[in-house]
Amino acid sequence: MKVKSKKSKVKSRPSWDEYFMEMAHLVAKRATCLRRSVGAVLIKDKHILATGYNGAPRGIKHCLDIGYCMREKLGIPSGQRHELCRGLHAEQNVIIQAALHGVSTKDSIIYLTNQPCIICAKMLINAGIKEIVIGDGYPDKMAKNFLKEADIKMRRVK
Repeated sequence: MKVKSKKSKVKSRPSWDEYFMEMAHLVAKRATCLRRSVGAVLIKDKHILATGYNGAPRGIKHCLDIGYCMREKLGIPSGQRHELCRGLHAEQNVIIQAALHGVSTKDSIIYLTNQPCIICAKMLINAGIKEIVIGDGYPDKMAKNFLKEADIKMRRVK
């Protein structure tokens, strides 16, 4: 939608997808992972319910603080051996933040800077998320298959 200002200049407003995806990218700037910065914004009825980014649990030093990524140091490829990571994923943190503040995730939409991994896909399914909007992909076919089987719509926006 174009809006004319007092000076007759045309101003373009972002779509809802652009608006929330831009917020997810802003949230990702808080990430403390040395490998990948991911942001998540949980939405319902065009209102923000919670945000999350990838990083260590509260009170635990982040990889950024200790100066290295344990999985990288061990030569573990991206997407493998998540149990050796100090951090939680953005999707996990956004669900935890909603729970911590008593906010229902049922029938919400999540905007993510990256496609979820299989662990997060399973959590999003059980959290009642109805739609996933991603900015970038992630090489996890199993996650895509689970989301499809659970009838959760996933779409990519720029």
